[in-house]
Amino acid sequence: MDQIGGNDTIKDAESLALESPGEAPSIGKLLDGRYLIVRELGRGGFGSVYLASDEKMMSKRVVVKVLHDKEVTNEWSIIKFRQETEALTRVDHPGIVGILDTGELPAGNPYIVMRYVDGVTLRSCITAEGMGLERAARLIKQIGSALAAAHEKGVLHRDLKPENIMLQTLSGGEEQATIIDFGVAKVKNSVVALSTVEPSAAGTYCYMSPEQFRGERVTAASDIYSMGIIAYEMTTGRRPFNPETVGQLAEMQREGVKVKPKDLRPALPEDTQNLILKALSFDPADRFQDARNFADVLSESLIGDREVQVRSLYPQGSTERSARDLAIDPANIERISSSGMATRDQVAPQVRNSRRLAFGALALVLLAAISIGIYSLTTRGKAIDSIAVLPFANVGGNADEEYLSDGISETLINSLSQLKQLRVVARATAFRYKGKEVDPKQVGHDLNVRAVLMGRVRQIGDRLNIQVDLVDATTGAQLWGEEYDRRVSDVLAVKQDIAREVTERLLRLSGEEQKQLVKRDTTNAEAYQFYLKGRYYWNKRTAENLRKAVQQFQQAIDKDPTYTLAYVGLADCYVVMEEYAGSPASETLPQARTAIEHALQLDNSLAEAHASLGKINDSMWQWEEAEKEYRRALELNPNYPTAHHWYSIHLRILKQFDNSMTEIKRAQELDPLSLVIDSNVAMIYLLQGDVNSSIEQSKKVIELNPNYTIGHSYLGLAYLKQQRHPEAITELQKAADLSGRAGEDLANLGLAYGIADQRDQALAILRELEGKYAGREAIGLNLAQVYAGLGEKDQAFAWLEKDFQARSGQLTTIRWYPPFESLRSDTRYADLLHRMGLKP
Repeated sequence: MDQIGGNDTIKDAESLALESPGEAPSIGKLLDGRYLIVRELGRGGFGSVYLASDEKMMSKRVVVKVLHDKEVTNEWSIIKFRQETEALTRVDHPGIVGILDTGELPAGNPYIVMRYVDGVTLRSCITAEGMGLERAARLIKQIGSALAAAHEKGVLHRDLKPENIMLQTLSGGEEQATIIDFGVAKVKNSVVALSTVEPSAAGTYCYMSPEQFRGERVTAASDIYSMGIIAYEMTTGRRPFNPETVGQLAEMQREGVKVKPKDLRPALPEDTQNLILKALSFDPADRFQDARNFADVLSESLIGDREVQVRSLYPQGSTERSARDLAIDPANIERISSSGMATRDQVAPQVRNSRRLAFGALALVLLAAISIGIYSLTTRGKAIDSIAVLPFANVGGNADEEYLSDGISETLINSLSQLKQLRVVARATAFRYKGKEVDPKQVGHDLNVRAVLMGRVRQIGDRLNIQVDLVDATTGAQLWGEEYDRRVSDVLAVKQDIAREVTERLLRLSGEEQKQLVKRDTTNAEAYQFYLKGRYYWNKRTAENLRKAVQQFQQAIDKDPTYTLAYVGLADCYVVMEEYAGSPASETLPQARTAIEHALQLDNSLAEAHASLGKINDSMWQWEEAEKEYRRALELNPNYPTAHHWYSIHLRILKQFDNSMTEIKRAQELDPLSLVIDSNVAMIYLLQGDVNSSIEQSKKVIELNPNYTIGHSYLGLAYLKQQRHPEAITELQKAADLSGRAGEDLANLGLAYGIADQRDQALAILRELEGKYAGREAIGLNLAQVYAGLGEKDQAFAWLEKDFQARSGQLTTIRWYPPFESLRSDTRYADLLHRMGLKP
């Protein structure tokens, strides 16, 4: 593996090793007549990982990891792949991904078959504030137990990080942590000996121990250091060292920068802080030497910081007995804990000495538990730290009223997302359930959330009936329900009431946090309704609907000139108006900037506003300013998927495709059912030259929504790359039809006709685009694209120059968009980029 220079951006060391994706096994292909490849799950520098079906085991789901083609001739890669196999074979533990089989493709690529962990990464569960301490304690104990089991078998992981820890909800409702990806593991006394020099450092730099970072000998204490970083992150929401480059991290390591207790979560007791700091000692000898011991004492310390609810119910003195001393029958323990009045852990652990149960004592327990039922839900809410707000059903059936049902759901998502201790499923993913009959327990399993909020909205005249249910996604039990019968003009008050009721049952909020819930709301009911309509139209992303959205947001501002979110909505419309409606950027971008600057004057802490300003700066060719705003948005809200999505596009403009993929994958993890994010994953695969993965990703998008234009567009462009001209034209024709023959989709179709030597059809598309250009429904870029397909470079650059003179925000796409590949060897292309402030 090449050494990393001091100014390189921190990346996974494995992905830096030998980035050679190679040929991927075909989806639907049987390996050894047994493992049916279903889809790709991910890829690293050495191999790709696939979800597969074991056809000899009743279609049981498994994971297959295959070494890339170009690594087959690399001795070090082969040996490390075999060592990974040996590591997984040595360790048998429920918290370690298990190996089931091994094999080899006809081309010589070795593969391993592993247990499939159906869950999410620990990374996706860590909010800006970390996570609930009780949950953190349980997970840390599981991670420590698994890591210790590996160490006992002579296996050092060397790449322990939240991305390599999967969380799965088992059938009984328990959460299980599983360590995955032993690709750079060190195996003591390995039967697979290295005949080449192993790289001096392997792993992910922000989680490496100092000795690992320096390329020195690693021990179990090195993994424990990484575990300390993870524990720090789980309890604070951030890493103790968060440099932007490897060089900065090296400097911190050299200077011996230490974590100070004041940097940790203020509520953590001193002994808990000291345990984490001990694990982060620079000298391995000063750390814990046993992962299980570290996990046990740390988890006990974390749990010790929690108030034991039942114990507090018993007065001390006359009875001389506390909840710790009572022997409660196991059946009653289960009944009390399942009722939601107190958790099993609050009632059961202390009751081993006697099987006798005093009736009066039990009555006291039940009476007290009932009297604090709602409060107990708050206590339990420490575990319920995630929620999906599903789109409310419009049971009235009137399409004109759908903005209310959609809008209430979306604004609830936005309000609850302001609470850093609560993970809220993003809108695009939650709205994939729109119009479907859902099982809250299944939703909880699919989205890895502990609570689901559902609702039904019916409008009758000027009256509004809203039924809301908050459900425990683990048990299916209702936590709270309410019916509101109000005037339509009271919809804002109803939304605020629902947000307050939900958070009271899941969390204990401070006064400041309660204010945060309504901080971004207007005080004007009419303005709120206009805002709901604006977002409803904005989400449809067509030229006509964007213009309607502008009108609605402007009316919201007219009703309340201090309504920050309305200004953000207005800016979001203007910044994409050129892309979707062909409106001149010289007109729309200044309007977008004016609106967003007004929003930031009202509230500079809005992540959404900073992300939108980043998008505006990109469109105005202000690259450094764009970078600054995206970073600020992610600093304010690391879990805002749109910020990751737009930042990915920014990195794409700079041709940093690997970093762009990292950002879009993070966006996808936060918003896994977002069609636009999923489509952009397909595009980056295409830009990286991995056409097969791009095709499969686009097919997944189309499977989710056959009428989604971009899915067909990107699939068509991928087919075009493979010279599968008839299939490309079919897909691009679908995209054009679905979009109402929008400029960009017509341009893609015209390009395909030109490349396929169907000149007459390409010229017909050009005539249609010229009409749209005259009507301000297309831009010069669209016509240039078709001319590029026809091989007429002079005409192509003439139209690109028109867009340059008009300061088109879409002109930046020539840097990466596949249709412009044929122009990039021309000196006029380099000159155009130079004038835009970009390097060729």
